[in-house]
Amino acid sequence: MSSTLVNLISECFIKPLDELSPEAKQPIHFTPFELAWLNFKYSQRGLLFKKPPSPDCFSITTFLNHLQHSLSATLTHFYPLASRFATRKQENPPSYVIYLDPENSPGAKFIYAKAGATVSDVLDPPDVPLLVHSFFDLNNAICYDGHTLPLLSIQVTELVDGIFIGCSFNHMVTDGTSLWHFMAAWSEIFRSGGQSVSRPPVFKRWVLDGYDPIINLPYNHQDQFIERFENQTFKERFFSFSSTAISKLKATANSECNTQKISSLQAVIALLWRCITRARCLPHDCEITCSLMFSTRARLNPSLSDDYFGNPVHIVGGKATVGDLLAHGLGWAAFQLHEAVINHDDKAIKEEVESWIKSPVIYKRIHLFGANLVRAASSPRFDMYGCEFGLGKALAVRSGRTNKCDGKITMHPGREGGGSMDVEVCLLPEYMKNIQSDQELMSYLMIY
Repeated sequence: MSSTLVNLISECFIKPLDELSPEAKQPIHFTPFELAWLNFKYSQRGLLFKKPPSPDCFSITTFLNHLQHSLSATLTHFYPLASRFATRKQENPPSYVIYLDPENSPGAKFIYAKAGATVSDVLDPPDVPLLVHSFFDLNNAICYDGHTLPLLSIQVTELVDGIFIGCSFNHMVTDGTSLWHFMAAWSEIFRSGGQSVSRPPVFKRWVLDGYDPIINLPYNHQDQFIERFENQTFKERFFSFSSTAISKLKATANSECNTQKISSLQAVIALLWRCITRARCLPHDCEITCSLMFSTRARLNPSLSDDYFGNPVHIVGGKATVGDLLAHGLGWAAFQLHEAVINHDDKAIKEEVESWIKSPVIYKRIHLFGANLVRAASSPRFDMYGCEFGLGKALAVRSGRTNKCDGKITMHPGREGGGSMDVEVCLLPEYMKNIQSDQELMSYLMIY
């Protein structure tokens, strides 16, 4: 690798282009979906682009200026990303309320950095190089830090022959659906040179019927619920599944269960659940979990649109012993995941929210990264490669070092489209070595 050093050249804060309306200055109160994630680290996603080869047709200064101006125009629509959190406390009656304060709007952070590395240095190694982690800001921030830190930080890293645009974002404010909604809007404004977006975000908060939209937490100091933990380093590798391989996976899973209900995504995750379990060489009576983070928008009644801006995410999962998971086929594992998702309907979601309101729980590490866990996040349905910034289609999507654990799998659409998927798998070194020789996994990776 030519150089792993990333030099920070400049940084600034970008504010919304237009003044906020009186309505937009009103506090935005977090829902139970969001408050549970106060200890979660900022999420990090980024796009790698090829830099135009000729200096005559590309100026980094002009490019950065255009990015900053279009970001400012985009923040006019997505103004919460330029804001900060606030906490209102009182003793009589006891009250502890965390909310987003649009009037406190220092802006989103914008960093320009340079690295002596090339696109090949990022893409060619079999494992994701640690260099990629330095393409992102706010590696140690947790969501609670949104009181003082930016809720969105953009780092643009200029490589020898490429550009990486890395986004670190507060997960209480946006989930994956909202992040890629924002990125699509930013790309739209960048390319059009205008100031309007085709899909304005919706900020009206979802509220459970019969409950106050303002959630009062049962604390009087942040030390009662805040937990900080160090990022760990794992082996990260991308596994690419062609659309043909995924069609075969889905057909196999459904055929084994005599159904047509199992989705492509459930089939792929089930395959990886089985393969990761084999790689860990666990006792057959050990219980293992495969959990999925998913948006509740479409499952609520009435449903929320994909333009709803927030983090209405829940976690569901399937459980099995190692013996059962490996003795049964792919279809059995996929059907466990299908059942977990289907059963988490409007009624189940609202019961879980009501239970949380009555007894709030702020997730800690043990809730997020348990032992012998496989956790699936993100979605191949997100239009990641539709986000272009005058550089053509991105070469790849990458994530940073935060919120990683042994068994974390991050789903992306394949660059070639057509229903293909790229899956980032995060494992301890010995497990990563084992999974590379897993015959079931390799049999599908070799289908083109």
